[in-house]
Amino acid sequence: MSVGAPRALASSGQKPITEILHPLSAAEEPLSVTVGGDKEVALTNGTPVETSSPASTSSLFNRLQLDDDLEADVRDPYADSTEMRDLFVTVDDPKKHVSTMETYITYRVSTKTSRVEFDLPEYCVRRRYQDFDWLRIKLEDSQPTHLIPPLPEKFVMKGVVDRFSEEFVETRMKALDKFLKRVADHPVLSFNPHLTAFLTVKDLNKRQGLALLSKVGESVKHVAGGYKLRARPAEFCAMGEYLDTFNQKLGTIDRIAQRILKEQSEYLTELREYGGVYSSWVGSEEELRRPLEGVAGCVTTSCGALEDLGDNMSLDFLPVLREYVLYLESIKNVLRKRDQSQAEYEGRLEAAILRKQEDRTPMPLEVEKCQDKVECFNADLKADWERWQSNKRHDFKQLLTGMADRNINSYEKSQAAWESLITLLQDKQTEDKTSETN
Repeated sequence: MSVGAPRALASSGQKPITEILHPLSAAEEPLSVTVGGDKEVALTNGTPVETSSPASTSSLFNRLQLDDDLEADVRDPYADSTEMRDLFVTVDDPKKHVSTMETYITYRVSTKTSRVEFDLPEYCVRRRYQDFDWLRIKLEDSQPTHLIPPLPEKFVMKGVVDRFSEEFVETRMKALDKFLKRVADHPVLSFNPHLTAFLTVKDLNKRQGLALLSKVGESVKHVAGGYKLRARPAEFCAMGEYLDTFNQKLGTIDRIAQRILKEQSEYLTELREYGGVYSSWVGSEEELRRPLEGVAGCVTTSCGALEDLGDNMSLDFLPVLREYVLYLESIKNVLRKRDQSQAEYEGRLEAAILRKQEDRTPMPLEVEKCQDKVECFNADLKADWERWQSNKRHDFKQLLTGMADRNINSYEKSQAAWESLITLLQDKQTEDKTSETN
């Protein structure tokens, strides 16, 4: 059960999970897998390993509280409460590796921490994309009630995007860094033993334990046979509706931004040709050399400003939109799991009530376990939803502010260039009048 669940349920008036929690039966004991060839890791159904959990429930829940103060809302979510944080991760230094079998990129993952789960205060390992993918799968299977941040897509269209180009590698590196920072900043996911292995083990052995993945969290992945969910609670219905609307908005913005980029690229091509005409004209008009060179220079400056604007949109603006499209899929996936857990509980409860009416048998233990599972999903999803909303507000404020600044800088560069041309033309006119007078 998530460490944040009891307090959330108490505040909502529901029966605390701890009151109905029972020990797991022998058949439902946590699975153990070997991570990195070192330690055995217990994988429970959404429950962090006890030895890896934080000091107290209240200390975790304090980190989930949202600050409505505007100044606090615009701060870097990875920089707030720095004094309380004890795990810092960074992804940088991409390197290309070429072998007879394959070519791939690795990234340096640096870690600084004071946690007792780590033997050393600092670590530095190299990871490739598939290692990050392994980590996300492990997190999703061992923490099914939590929202796992998305990774950038693995596959790219051949012939359209060069996955070894400097721009692509830089964009992917930023996305991987953001993914890992979000995980390390999470009050539950950051204590997951698989994250510890990912950050510390030099040679990550991803094959061990993969055969057990299909069994981890199995009880929350299947839907009670043939049972249809009665009704999703209103707050989760509102979540689903918000996700659909937000997805439509992001899709529309993305399509329009793509068209703008295409039109800007075509305009940039024409603008460069336009400036080239003035440059070539200089050779045949000596008297107009300075004005013509001035116009050509202004056009060149405008081209550079427009090119920077397009690059910023491609490398900074669109990746954030795409990340949140992927985030929406992650949230919908957790919502579906929550619904499946509720359907399982309702199905078992109805069957138990019928049996109780017939032979007056006590309520089966499985029903209470299913209820506990649903409440755990509800509490964890609510907490992660609030964190996601807070991060989203910060990211989009930063994104839109940056976009405004870049547009202002672009137009200011062009304006300054054309204003200097006016000064040049006025000086040329003065010189011509002086020459005529003399």
